[in-house]
Amino acid sequence: MTISWLQAALLGLFASLASMPGMGGSSIGNYTLGRPLVGGLVCGLILGDIKLGIICGVAMQLVYIALVTPGGTVSADVRAVSYIGIPLAMVAIQSQGISVNSSEASDLAKSMGTLVGTIGTVLFYGTATMNLVWQHIGWKAVEEGKFKKLYAVDWGYPWISHFLFSFLPTLIMCKWGASAVTSLQHALPMDGIPMKTLFTVGALLPCVGIAILLKQLVEKWTDFVPFFVGFTLAASLGLNLVSCAVISLIFALIFFEIDMVKIKKENVSDDSFAFEDDEEDI
Repeated sequence: MTISWLQAALLGLFASLASMPGMGGSSIGNYTLGRPLVGGLVCGLILGDIKLGIICGVAMQLVYIALVTPGGTVSADVRAVSYIGIPLAMVAIQSQGISVNSSEASDLAKSMGTLVGTIGTVLFYGTATMNLVWQHIGWKAVEEGKFKKLYAVDWGYPWISHFLFSFLPTLIMCKWGASAVTSLQHALPMDGIPMKTLFTVGALLPCVGIAILLKQLVEKWTDFVPFFVGFTLAASLGLNLVSCAVISLIFALIFFEIDMVKIKKENVSDDSFAFEDDEEDI
């Protein structure tokens, strides 16, 4: 697989759109287009292999399933993971002749996504730093009463930042990086230590994402029970994700109804106490 300049430019465009809050807010930009799960589909459509793109996207999403950016602190940039890591992983998988449905393909995709995600952090902070220039222009326009200039500050000037730190890096790395990845086919054979190391690291990376997710969700030891139910259903009964999701929905409804009953009882008890206090005052 090779990546043309047009394909690399399209990937760079989506990388820019994925990092712009102006794209209908972060819910459409960063938190939708920027996610590997969605980026895999987009990359598959652009590069002409939807199945491989989705497989790479799903594999990388497991690693960053619980990624958040508190206070602008970014440990990895999913924009780079989605639109640089996934295309290069697709090229690497095809150039190495790895079966798309094999675990080796997913492990290789996870490893490459993690490497690119770290590089993407530099691009993220570069964009944020350059946006401070437009912010300064915006404050100056407010002080001078030129409020119409804020449209350019909000919708125009940030494109310069994303062109320099999203579009160009994606264009260059996807176009020239694909050739470098293809040349690694001869330098790094499948049975060599470097490739085996990549596969081993890639197989362990989803544990990091799941661990971060558990740290956010689990408050007491009983919270582990519904979490392990899904693994039990998949491992012992061989159920697919759709079946596990339906069963999880049933448990979620049961827990919801139990919580609603508890809240109603607390409200009734509070009302009774308030009524007794009113009688005493009378």
